[in-house]
Amino acid sequence: MIEPLAADRLTHRCDPAVFRFATTAELGPLDDVIGQERAARAVDFGISIARDGYNLFVMGAPGSGKHTLVRRAISRRAERAERPSDWVYVNNFQTPHRPLALALPPGRGNALRRDMAKLVEELRGAIPAIFESDEYTARVEAIDAEFTERHERAFGALGAEAAEQKIALLRTPSGFSFAPVKDGEVMGPEEFAKLSEEEQARIESTIASLQGKLEKLVREVMRWRAERIERVKALNREMTLLAVGHLVDELKRGYQDLPKVVEYLEALQRDVLDHADDFRKQPEAPAALARLVQRDEPSLRRYEVNVLVDHSAPDGSPVVFADHPTYQNLTGRVDHIAQLGTLVTDFNLIKAGALHRANGGYLLIDATKLLNQPFAWEGLKRALTRKELRIESLAEMYSLVSTVSLEPEPIPLAAKVVLFGERYIYYLLQAYDPDFSKLFRVAADFSDDFDRSADTTETFARLVGTLASREQLLPLDRSAVARTVDFGSRYAGDGKKITARLQRITDLLTEADHVAREAGHAALSAEDIDRADAARRDRADRLRERVHEEILRGTLLIDTSGAKVGQVNGLSVLALGDYAFGGPTRITATTRLGEGQVIDIQREVELGGAIHSKGVLILSAFLAARYSGQRPHSLAASLVFEQTYSEVEGDSASLAELCALLSSLADAPIRQSLAVTGSINQLGEVQPIGGVNEKIEGFFDVCRARGLAGDQGVLIPAANIDHLMLRADVVAAAREGKFHVYAVSTVDQAIELLTGVPAGTPDVLGEGPQATINGRVAARLRDYSTVRRTWARPGARPGGPGRPRRLGGD
Repeated sequence: MIEPLAADRLTHRCDPAVFRFATTAELGPLDDVIGQERAARAVDFGISIARDGYNLFVMGAPGSGKHTLVRRAISRRAERAERPSDWVYVNNFQTPHRPLALALPPGRGNALRRDMAKLVEELRGAIPAIFESDEYTARVEAIDAEFTERHERAFGALGAEAAEQKIALLRTPSGFSFAPVKDGEVMGPEEFAKLSEEEQARIESTIASLQGKLEKLVREVMRWRAERIERVKALNREMTLLAVGHLVDELKRGYQDLPKVVEYLEALQRDVLDHADDFRKQPEAPAALARLVQRDEPSLRRYEVNVLVDHSAPDGSPVVFADHPTYQNLTGRVDHIAQLGTLVTDFNLIKAGALHRANGGYLLIDATKLLNQPFAWEGLKRALTRKELRIESLAEMYSLVSTVSLEPEPIPLAAKVVLFGERYIYYLLQAYDPDFSKLFRVAADFSDDFDRSADTTETFARLVGTLASREQLLPLDRSAVARTVDFGSRYAGDGKKITARLQRITDLLTEADHVAREAGHAALSAEDIDRADAARRDRADRLRERVHEEILRGTLLIDTSGAKVGQVNGLSVLALGDYAFGGPTRITATTRLGEGQVIDIQREVELGGAIHSKGVLILSAFLAARYSGQRPHSLAASLVFEQTYSEVEGDSASLAELCALLSSLADAPIRQSLAVTGSINQLGEVQPIGGVNEKIEGFFDVCRARGLAGDQGVLIPAANIDHLMLRADVVAAAREGKFHVYAVSTVDQAIELLTGVPAGTPDVLGEGPQATINGRVAARLRDYSTVRRTWARPGARPGGPGRPRRLGGD
């Protein structure tokens, strides 16, 4: 008979005496993350390799230190790296809807913006001054005088020619006209009518000839006017160049090492020469938003510089965390403002995205947030594939709006992208997105826990001290550190491991710090840790208490004493967010003559998961293989989790279900003071399960509430012994002999403990001694097989010659 485990094996407590410090205030800070050496190597490789497609996906459970380790590794490398270029957008004077992108050395983007603002301010003073100078006035007057003289001379000659023929050239408000004269006076219509027809014809012919010459002269005058305008324009350009040339040349000398900037300044100079009047008018500056390009008023905004990315701070390459990775927040956007009922824009309203700010450095993104944003994932992939940043409006791409738009020149992209997410996201993307494996070729997988050893425990103490110092908590004494180690193992569900989910440790320390300060303690003690942990469980304990109450009131039928055939206490775990608790569930089995089918009632009504159904099929195969290898398996059985109204999943109850079936077949009552958990395989071996601590404690709480009689306990897989981290009250009860934990490796050991009847060793035919469980099961199945063969004979009928004998031999 299997003996219960000793109390010392039910938990793996950390002894405070192993620590050589009084409080964690004596310990130095820990810069590394414990137990993540493999992930750290992957991170170092991913951020150091400078090849296309070698972006990094960091996966692991939340709170496992992913962000801390990656940020620290990136910061070390970024501090030593060169600062990337500044990027600015400037006006494209030839095609304004396609602004130009200029790269400048770090810090010179803002310098260019200041230089341009200074240049414009100087031009606003210099250009009006040059046009108001005496030289400019004299030269314009000379041009005007020349053309006035030419005009007067031409019209004077035409007037003299007309006068010789007694025709006057008259100036009227509507232009020039001709009229006959007599004795120096213009003839009136009556006087002209008194002339002879021959004279009238001569005068009309002369006027027609002169009119033709006048029209020619007028056309010539128009050409002279155009010539004058061109000469004034040339003068304006010449005079403007006097004001602009030396200023722009001086500016160009400062950017002689940047050919694209020099090219832009030359284009700017040509535009200023063409639009000098914009500086001469100098309208009163409107409000900031209203200063956008006006339809009827010239604007000097086109000479401004839009600094998209500035790296003037001497902090190495940029490290950007995209907290809200929408499409526009990643790839940039072009803003619009409403003016006169329409949406308009210009290059000054181009805004940088996270990719722009991280260009030349590192961009960190939460994968879940990224995938939840429409078009953001596709936008990121497109930028990484093209290796350029192209600002595109979603509204225009999908024709949602019609506005004045820009097509900014793309900017080359050279950034390392790091995605953070859970493992299932990584594997789903790898399976269903063919671009993912091309763009994110490095994966850093953070472990959920790490080995618990003397070295790691000592390092964990430094980590706890570092967390307390970082969060401005009270230091921990040795007992508090030891209890935190225990908590880490319990949270990991393994006495030989410690959880790597540091956020949960930090939460516990924060809550214990509150408890300690309330009590006036100078340092955290084990008592503070225990009280904080108990308070945390209490806050989430409503449902467990309700289930516990229903068991004690008899609403949920659970026996903890006596013995019954085909009935066993199984154990299950209910997880609610970050809190899980265990409890007993009644499992019953019935058996009868049949054709080898074991009916899983949960599956039949679609309340059983696939893994649970697999467990039932495995135990069915075990029964058939052990007891009916040489004859028909003439069994029909039913299994059910009583009083369950939601889906049952997992195979951890398959050992309990098999024991219930064996009890029913052997007609051997099962002790209800025991509960069972464990998975079974086709060879009858008991396999480990999860949640072993919660399951044991759940049954213990029920037994303690009804009174510990000394015969109660739980059967667990022997492979789960290392996972035991039971509460102190459970361990104390076991030490006093009031509660027991049995570790079993086979179904024979389990059924022997549950029934008190020897299991026996079956032979190759499945037969065993009659006084054993295996012998009684084999006899019952043999009888079933005999009856089945008898009923299969021709003429067999109830009461006839083929009537079967009584089953079971008793």
